[in-house]
Amino acid sequence: MTRRPEATAPDGDAASSVAGAGRDPDSVERGSGRARSLARPSSAALGVALFLLSWGLLHHGFLARSQIRDTPIYERYGEAMVDGQVPYRDFDVEYPPAALPVFLLPALGGGDYDRRFEGLMAGLGVACVLLVAASTTALWAPILVGLFPLLLGSVVLSRFDLWPAALAALAVALLLAGRFRLSSAALGVATAAKLYPAVLAPILVAHIWRERGRREALVCAAIATAVFAAILAPFVVVSPGGVWHAFWVQAGRPLQLESLGASLLLAAHHAFGLDLTMESSHGSQNLAGGAADALAVASTVAQVAALAAIWIWYARGPATRDRLAAACAAAACAFVAFGKVLSPQFLIWLVPLVPLVRGRRGLAASGVLAAALVLTQLWFPSRYWRLALEFDGVVSWLVLARDLTLVALTVLLIARVAPARSRNA
Repeated sequence: MTRRPEATAPDGDAASSVAGAGRDPDSVERGSGRARSLARPSSAALGVALFLLSWGLLHHGFLARSQIRDTPIYERYGEAMVDGQVPYRDFDVEYPPAALPVFLLPALGGGDYDRRFEGLMAGLGVACVLLVAASTTALWAPILVGLFPLLLGSVVLSRFDLWPAALAALAVALLLAGRFRLSSAALGVATAAKLYPAVLAPILVAHIWRERGRREALVCAAIATAVFAAILAPFVVVSPGGVWHAFWVQAGRPLQLESLGASLLLAAHHAFGLDLTMESSHGSQNLAGGAADALAVASTVAQVAALAAIWIWYARGPATRDRLAAACAAAACAFVAFGKVLSPQFLIWLVPLVPLVRGRRGLAASGVLAAALVLTQLWFPSRYWRLALEFDGVVSWLVLARDLTLVALTVLLIARVAPARSRNA
């Protein structure tokens, strides 16, 4: 016996399951839509309020202790630009060009750089809450985004990752709204701020191809590429070697201490006595040696394989809103979970994407993300140097637990994108 299509709702979306004899399903769905439209501004306002409260609490008590800050590096960049120096030519920068505005703005006019930078990041965090609220009918989604600073901890205060995260969220929000060319332009800017949003590009092209045809997909791909190139070009002209160095520094990084591969080696160290060596380079603490090098390669292979599977499966399946949101979240999560570098701030990239996945599976995915955020704060920054200098056992197992949680989140999201098997009853 074959089930009727209208009898069940994928992932538990309420709009798809209408119960109650004698009621018109269309009128119920319209009423549900109106109720959600009325509730969405309240959910967004609550999300913003929770975000600002969480941000403020990070400055007090144990949450404010033992911070490991990147703002001194950003301040040095900003002051150099204020003094008229040209990035990449007159001083080295390890980030892409579209990151430069958030380093420069807090340095203008003097004053407390840290406070200005934090204010800028707080504004971008509020933008993430509002973009998520505008992009999904899941009323809990902006609330989760609002709470994320409290879940992840003080790392959000001194990293610029809310800038590319907000740009990527804007690109996905525009894509979900059908504003394909604007979405492509936003994705180009996001990729020029921090390269990870490039993993969304194949999904964007595949979705537009299915919705509007090959010509429009190629036009949008060209827009994203042109915007990225236009931001990069002036710096390439001025200092091609400096720009190349910035990209190579990121691409050539060894197996970073907090990555999945490194956490597996740390587990082997504590369980079986495997000898490990830590070396500081590329602005991080990394594992050195043959096993670490092999796992760095294996991590990259796994990362590319996971991304390719997501891209192909999405392109071959229906171009629905829910699959699109899940594919974007899955691609970002796979990039983070299987990368040979996994800094705590990388989890910020996932915050405005994972809550866009609706239904029971989306709620579960957001819960797993929240667990990964909390697991990170349990050891970073307060216990980080115990890990880096002593390979502390408790911290090592916490890092492994966090990394495996991200792998589980990736699998959960990929399952939403992979083609469903035919069911016979």
